[in-house]
Amino acid sequence: MVRVRVDWRTSLDLTGRILLYLAIPLVFPLAIAVWYGESVLPFVVAIVVTIALGGGLRSLPGDPGDLGPREAFLAVAVIWFLVATVGAIPFVTAGMGTIAHPINAMFEAMSGLTTTGATTLVDFSIHDRSILMWRQILQWLGGLGILILATAILSELGVGGAQLMETETQTRNVNKLTPRISETARLIWGLYVGLTALAVVVYYGLHLVDLAPKMGLYNAVAHALTSVSTAGFSPEPLSIGAFAPIVQWAVIPFMIAGSTSFVLMYFAINGEPMRLLKNEEFHFYIGALAFFTTLVAAALVFDPNAGFSAEATLRHAAFNVASMVTTTGYASVDFDLWSAAGKHMLFLCMFLGGMVGSTTCSIKSLRWLVALKAFRRNLFTSVHPEAVRPVRLSGRTVDEETIRDIYAYLLLSLVIFFLFTILIVVDAARIGANVSEFDAMGAAASTFLNIGPAFGEAGPYGTYNGFSMATKTAMILLMWIGRIEIIPVLVLFTRAFWRT
Repeated sequence: MVRVRVDWRTSLDLTGRILLYLAIPLVFPLAIAVWYGESVLPFVVAIVVTIALGGGLRSLPGDPGDLGPREAFLAVAVIWFLVATVGAIPFVTAGMGTIAHPINAMFEAMSGLTTTGATTLVDFSIHDRSILMWRQILQWLGGLGILILATAILSELGVGGAQLMETETQTRNVNKLTPRISETARLIWGLYVGLTALAVVVYYGLHLVDLAPKMGLYNAVAHALTSVSTAGFSPEPLSIGAFAPIVQWAVIPFMIAGSTSFVLMYFAINGEPMRLLKNEEFHFYIGALAFFTTLVAAALVFDPNAGFSAEATLRHAAFNVASMVTTTGYASVDFDLWSAAGKHMLFLCMFLGGMVGSTTCSIKSLRWLVALKAFRRNLFTSVHPEAVRPVRLSGRTVDEETIRDIYAYLLLSLVIFFLFTILIVVDAARIGANVSEFDAMGAAASTFLNIGPAFGEAGPYGTYNGFSMATKTAMILLMWIGRIEIIPVLVLFTRAFWRT
């Protein structure tokens, strides 16, 4: 008889605890609904279901054991999926617009929690402010990983958290700021909350001095929640393009901060800035931002349809490159109208990502840097086969197992990207939708890498609502797989994970 090795009771008990804590942030949009005189039913129902489901999972028969790597993998996959499911309840219960459909609601919630920013909303004006704010809150919760917050809380209850931290960040030997993982998680969340609060002050401050007429307190809070989390939802159908140019300049540093390693930022704030400034991944990441901003600005200069001033050219290039590289997904202008050169540059930016240990998604700069260094090393040793030349990063040798893992991750990412591109093209042809191959590639990359906007119908001022329910269901899975970085999902489908 084959024995199941995974202590699923431990994973579900942990999932139940997380769901119980999710009831707390649901109180915030509930308060907004009361303030604006809107229906509170969507959030009351969500809170009741969340508590009932969380309590039910915790009361399952059997005692939860210790949290091992297998249980952590299972918990990561289940928690992200169940939290998104519960997060969709207010959209369905509110019964307004396209997101009243369960598939669209799940799409919206998964897009929010995974910080993707892709939306199926068509008419923003029909939705309550409380519902639109719940989308923003979902993204803020997903920004740094709801599991890190849970780790800080649950460790106080005697539940191990180091495995969750490593699984969530996909970072071996996480640089611990303190001897205790729970304290480290608290410091990181403190920095996250501090940056978000600073964004609120800056955005609303611009409004108070009459430089940003539309950036009232509601919009300042809503966009601060999705700037530092590099998420991209906006209550405005024109995204950041709805605001004054100075707001677009102000948002750029917060997107970059959100995609910079929070561990290194913590050291920089506490008197050790050189640990950040000398970091090779940081150099590569900032260099990539500058490189692509220059290329996109050049493309706009030669684009006969652009017609921007010098300041606007630099602003739109810097903003939209930062938005794509950091996987935020805001837009300052409808870049789907740009020339092919500009759009293809932004498409390439989708695959970069920010730094490991940040809120960003996509491939991440560290993997590209190590892969390029390993490729250069391999070219050298092919000419000098007797040479021993290790790959070094910020003075430290990168072990060969890590390099093989990165190559495997890159290959796996490309395979998934191409498979889903084919699926989108075939399904679009089936329903007679006008989706070009480039638009399908953009939609697949944007959902898998958790970017948000793509091109064509799914462009920055468009919507994913036109795709079939089958494609949107596949995109829900794609966002889920991309956010938790493939391995925790795929490992669940192996026999070795479940059995001895």
